[in-house]
Amino acid sequence: MEFKGYKRADGRYGVRNHVLVVSSVSCANGVVDALGRIFPDIVTVQHAYGCGYGPDDWGTSFNMLSGLVNHPNVGAVLAIGLGCELLKAEHLVDAVKGKPAEALVIQQAGSAATTKKGIDIVEKFIRQLAGRQRESVPVSELLIGLKCGGSDAISGVTANPSLGVAADMLVGEGAAVVMGEVTEMIGTDHILKGRCDSPELGDKLQKLILGHEKYVKDALGELAGLVIAPGNIDGGLSSITEKSLGCNAKSGTTPIREVVDYSARPIKKGLIIMDTPGYDIDAMAGMAGGGAQIIVFTTGRGTPAGFPAVPVIKVTSNSTTFHNMQGDIDVNAGSILDAGKTVREVGREIFDCIVRTAGGGLTSAEINRSSVFNCLKKGATF
Repeated sequence: MEFKGYKRADGRYGVRNHVLVVSSVSCANGVVDALGRIFPDIVTVQHAYGCGYGPDDWGTSFNMLSGLVNHPNVGAVLAIGLGCELLKAEHLVDAVKGKPAEALVIQQAGSAATTKKGIDIVEKFIRQLAGRQRESVPVSELLIGLKCGGSDAISGVTANPSLGVAADMLVGEGAAVVMGEVTEMIGTDHILKGRCDSPELGDKLQKLILGHEKYVKDALGELAGLVIAPGNIDGGLSSITEKSLGCNAKSGTTPIREVVDYSARPIKKGLIIMDTPGYDIDAMAGMAGGGAQIIVFTTGRGTPAGFPAVPVIKVTSNSTTFHNMQGDIDVNAGSILDAGKTVREVGREIFDCIVRTAGGGLTSAEINRSSVFNCLKKGATF
């Protein structure tokens, strides 16, 4: 099976061809925002950090942002810095390989002049990208992120198993799928260990999950078993182990081939586990930094959140949320309960939606311009 995508110099294929304007530090966000208002069709990334880092936080942010500027869905990059920050705009531009990239520094000219220069650069980039054409690409070139958030008691019955079917279909086509949210694997380490390709990989994954479990216990004490959101409890979930069992269902049934660090680019095809927290935006940032061209996000309670430069497909577990949030949800897995569809049929719907999105079809989050960004500070979230 094929889709039409944009070939990049590093051999990967993008499903979008965005101009990306990104701040290297929060102090530069005003200029990035101004350029986004002038050019509403570009992708802008503003974040709250970039300075005042410890070594671990600097490395985490740089790895994620350098993954984003090199993302296959990005065709050109303008980085805006202040000048005195630790994570400089020049660092991000130096990381870019095989695509147009420039940096501007506000302290060298002031905000107004930097914005004016930025307008000229963005216009140039738009002209350069305008001639790029999509070409036929096998589905095996896709890396798809698997995410859940705002889960309810039936997420593990409808939406997540359906996404698991789609994940198995993608792996069957030779593609890669990446699942994060390691805190939402707590209580199931022995199950996931048994799915790993080798005993050594199983030991690595189990150690990772148990490390997250210890962090949660150290932070929350007796409440560690309830490291789930209030909305999860309102939706009928009772504990992190119950949520984890449902969460894991979206990975399908294939063997785990690789375990990678936060925002690291997977080497292998098949099912990949990434070390991300459960928090939605930080988890999506890690998958995007690792090169996922599309993220599929299941939800029970409902959320409109997308991500910059990466289409996010929303799948809801129940028809009530689908009808309450019309225009935010792309696939209704609630049809399994109230319309007689099977998990496999909805899984096929999700797979078809992924291929359609890869070829240029817009997701609800893209249409609504609902992208949200956060740059993870190490150890800051569950």
